[in-house]
Amino acid sequence: MALLELKNLTVKIDNKKIINDLNLNIEKGEVYCLIGRNGTGKTTLANTLIGINKAKGSIIFKSKRINNLSITERAKNGLTLAWQKPVEIEGLTVAEYLKLGNKEMSEEKIGELLSSVGLECSEYSDRLLDDTLSGGERKRIELASIIGMRTDLVVLDEPDSGIDVLSLHLISNIIKKLKEQGTSVLLITHRDDIVKISDKAGIMCAGKIIREGKPKNIQDYFSKSCDVCGTVNEPRDDAV
Repeated sequence: MALLELKNLTVKIDNKKIINDLNLNIEKGEVYCLIGRNGTGKTTLANTLIGINKAKGSIIFKSKRINNLSITERAKNGLTLAWQKPVEIEGLTVAEYLKLGNKEMSEEKIGELLSSVGLECSEYSDRLLDDTLSGGERKRIELASIIGMRTDLVVLDEPDSGIDVLSLHLISNIIKKLKEQGTSVLLITHRDDIVKISDKAGIMCAGKIIREGKPKNIQDYFSKSCDVCGTVNEPRDDAV
């Protein structure tokens, strides 16, 4: 049984169909990369999974249909989203933020989490979450907190976006840490070089997954066909 099953998922926003009869399975411990050009519905899918958007069809997580669960209930059940833009929480130190899910977290563990996202504990642990931190630094801190949560499934929505872009090496390291602790990952991106760090990959266009397979095959197809496509949301006949 898959950890996450999406069956005939359809989402309309302002009466426009953004997700169109989408089907997807993610296995326990799997890193699944979903790649697509901007405007194909990737972020809408991420928001739907955590409960922001209402959907027709079924979202089945750990063998239970969760369509009617709230964002908080889904998070408690082990489904977490790392936002494309970092969550703006201010007034806490970095260490206090990392300990929100575990008050007993040791300084050693805080240092380990910060190191996993390329930050020095001595430099960042006591810093306040405020506008002195760059967007990239805040994104790294949020990713560190998600690693510390030890949740069942993390949706990483465009972790490589932003002014302070995270390197492929750093994203690979973060995903390795998540996988080592048994966390499954849905990695959403528009960059074909990110695909290779996954176990399985799919291409999203027109609100559905039009092709799925081994990362190398998906990376090659996307770079040769999708990246150079003159339209968005008009899949080629040979893609479906």
